[in-house]
Amino acid sequence: MQGKLYLCATPIGNLEDITIRVLRTLREVDLIAAEDTRNSIKLLNHFHIKTPMTSYHEYNKTEKAYQLVEKMRQGQNIALITDAGTPAISDPGEDLVRICHESGISVTSLPGPAACITALTVSGLSTRRFAFEAFLPREKKERAAILDSLRQETRTIILYEAPHHLVKTLEELYETLGDRAVTLCRELTKKYETIFSTTISGAVSYYREQEPRGEFVLVIQGKNQQQILREQQLSWESIPLEEHMQKYESQGISRKEAMKMVAKDRGISKRDVYGMLLEQKNTEK
Repeated sequence: MQGKLYLCATPIGNLEDITIRVLRTLREVDLIAAEDTRNSIKLLNHFHIKTPMTSYHEYNKTEKAYQLVEKMRQGQNIALITDAGTPAISDPGEDLVRICHESGISVTSLPGPAACITALTVSGLSTRRFAFEAFLPREKKERAAILDSLRQETRTIILYEAPHHLVKTLEELYETLGDRAVTLCRELTKKYETIFSTTISGAVSYYREQEPRGEFVLVIQGKNQQQILREQQLSWESIPLEEHMQKYESQGISRKEAMKMVAKDRGISKRDVYGMLLEQKNTEK
């Protein structure tokens, strides 16, 4: 009988946040795969867990994944833990889960802490729709492309950032997204938890003067839908009305239907479009 992979969420700061189910699973599995065994041994020792550990991290994630899959094929149950939070979220565990699926190994997740969700819920920003980007890439072209893709993002945006890169990232966000509301979270669930709600420009000013410390979660307000619509309207208004009509008519759309579409684009009524076209025609006579 094949074994199973258990994704075990561990505390992001406060050890009391670990679940009873995770503790039981960590004791019962045959092996624990940990991102950093030196860090995870402190957690296991605290809860008197003696299960053997092996390392599974960014630099051995592919080769080690196949080794772990082979152990599970032989009947071993394996728990995967990260340094903090939920495995496979901004974490090499994503690759292990994929390879397990490809190999027919069952995977189950034991819910628990995740820094991105914890920060989102305390941010005061919209939680209905959000886009999680984790750490922005360091490679310039890829980073610029992702930042550019966020310009029109209407969902709340969640990013991770290290303290020594924070100011630069905030400056890039201000340049790309403009000045939006942002909540910066650090030391989540710990004694000195900090939830700082401000604007992107305010955060730039503050952290230029105050040295950032600790890992940050940035929760950024999405772009206002009405603002996007207004920008689109202004874009259409910048071209002559007849040229706007021609864009649709050249696609085989009837003039009557084209007038409806132009009216919608410009945020005006069909009657207004008709009147403007008639006035323009009379002017040309």
